[in-house]
Amino acid sequence: MTKQPTLAALLLAAVTFAALLPAAEKNPPVRGSKRFDRTVVVSGLADPWEIEWGPDGWLWVTERSAGRITRVHPKTGERKAAVAIGEVRAPGGQDGLLGMTLHPDLLQGKGRDYVYVAYTYEDREKGFDPNAAVAAPAYHYLYTKVVRFSYDAGAGTLNNPLDVIRGLPAGNDHNAGRLKFGPDGKLYLTVGDQGHNQLGNFCLPIESQRLPAQAELDAGDYEAYVGKVLRLNLDGSVPADNPKLAGVVSHVYSYGHRNTQGIDFAPDGTLYASEHGPHTDDEVNIIRAGGNYGWPNVAGRQDDEFYVYARWADSSTPCKDLTYDFTFVPESVPFAKESAFKEPFIEPIAPLFTSADGEFEDPNCGGVHYICWPTIGPSSIEYYAAGDNGILGWERVLFVTALKRGSLYTLPLDETGQKVSGPIVRHFQSEDRFRDTAVSPDRRTIYVAMDPSGLAEAVGGGTIAMMDHPGAIVAFTYEGEADGPIEPVRLSENKPAARQQARADAAEGPPPHFTAAQAEAGKAAYTANCAVCHGGNLTNGSHGTPLAGPYFEQKWSGQTVRALFEYTKQKMPPAAPGSLADQLYLNVLAYVFQLNAVEPSDKPLPADPEAQVKLVIR
Repeated sequence: MTKQPTLAALLLAAVTFAALLPAAEKNPPVRGSKRFDRTVVVSGLADPWEIEWGPDGWLWVTERSAGRITRVHPKTGERKAAVAIGEVRAPGGQDGLLGMTLHPDLLQGKGRDYVYVAYTYEDREKGFDPNAAVAAPAYHYLYTKVVRFSYDAGAGTLNNPLDVIRGLPAGNDHNAGRLKFGPDGKLYLTVGDQGHNQLGNFCLPIESQRLPAQAELDAGDYEAYVGKVLRLNLDGSVPADNPKLAGVVSHVYSYGHRNTQGIDFAPDGTLYASEHGPHTDDEVNIIRAGGNYGWPNVAGRQDDEFYVYARWADSSTPCKDLTYDFTFVPESVPFAKESAFKEPFIEPIAPLFTSADGEFEDPNCGGVHYICWPTIGPSSIEYYAAGDNGILGWERVLFVTALKRGSLYTLPLDETGQKVSGPIVRHFQSEDRFRDTAVSPDRRTIYVAMDPSGLAEAVGGGTIAMMDHPGAIVAFTYEGEADGPIEPVRLSENKPAARQQARADAAEGPPPHFTAAQAEAGKAAYTANCAVCHGGNLTNGSHGTPLAGPYFEQKWSGQTVRALFEYTKQKMPPAAPGSLADQLYLNVLAYVFQLNAVEPSDKPLPADPEAQVKLVIR
């Protein structure tokens, strides 16, 4: 049963946020009316994550999962690999080779042809990360480092890697990882909250408000850097003029962040940031030295609308015995409204977006509810000024790319650059996940890096899992103004007839059987390997399709257990499909069946392929 999330309901011991009607947004964006030519520059990149226009006239790209920096010619699409970094580890979807920033003196003949990158790596010397105890083994020794490379222009390669800083936090969720060279000659790096207090990490507390002690800093222990924006000297040391917080000057520049995947500077030094919210209230912030941005006590503005801070780790019932579901907070879990937070903090200049009615389920999304939440998935931010020859009307705007919404959003700024001064506008919608942007020197072409896979909003509503431009860089070149708003056009079809035919040819046979012990073992394996993407209850994840409910039923009803087993091995875990033991896959499937209302029996789910073929999912 679900209830309307009124403030009165929030005062009940058990809190319910979900409802059964379509979600709605406060102050929703409007459609853009500018005409752009769309051209695919290159496709098939391995998770392009950062894209920068280089001083050589090429696009410089980090390929997250391949650990490769690639230069791409913006006209021909020619690719040249600058370096493949062998120590990069990318066991999941939010780790690997992440941020990159080019030294302003690159190719200027000053002897500082440097490129800085941030990536995750395995560090056995540093030791086991206790926060990774519930995660898959690939995360047990995973950390983040920043490395400086030197560019050899003659060879077109990056070499002579030099560690700037190592041993920074990393995990299976919310790593952030955006890196920028500031106008003050410092490096700025974002570190996420590691996805604690949700999904597979729901029994780990969020530490975005915790500030480092001097003893930690002296020991090189950076665990308290989660949920922070860091400011570093180019050699990795702490700048002397960094803010003193809780009596300590550390790398921490600002705190109280969730997952800040975008930062960029304006010419006047203003630092803008885009930050992923929970089920509501993505944020656009201006980052100030020493600033507290409120998370996890506040999401978006402190308005007590549809977000409460539930502390699952502090449950009076052992947290490990609970099942995470953001739509329902058990009586044993303490929670607080946003207004209970009394510390000074900085509110966003714009939320993207706030629910208008607290309803987070939309039948149009076919059970993939997170796509229909008011959040957009803001993966990057870029300051844009048209100058004399750029895009008409965009004197001062922020570009924000959207993973969920497959679009570029523009936020107009006032003359001070400190406030949003007009409606937020949505452009370029396609069935894609927009990751990052770069702009040509003439200010008329916007290059967008696209994810190769994932979930996104379909044009016309609903959910899509096949991208229009997988792993591509797409160029949008300004052509002029249209007479009115430009509606998106679907570029491809999902072939729904194929899905209907598959169900029409449903197999016949008895339903799956499994033991309670098998399902219990599957729960542990699922938590370690799957929950961070598919959600604690198999339906509330924000990176993977639901494994229970209407979506799962529509996709798998009438198919054999063998078909699901083979599909799971081919897809999971994302960075290394088929790498788990067969029994582990079977245990996970047993747990999935149990949460789809199949009762355990005294017969285990069989490992024999012929026996699996005879069992049919209902």
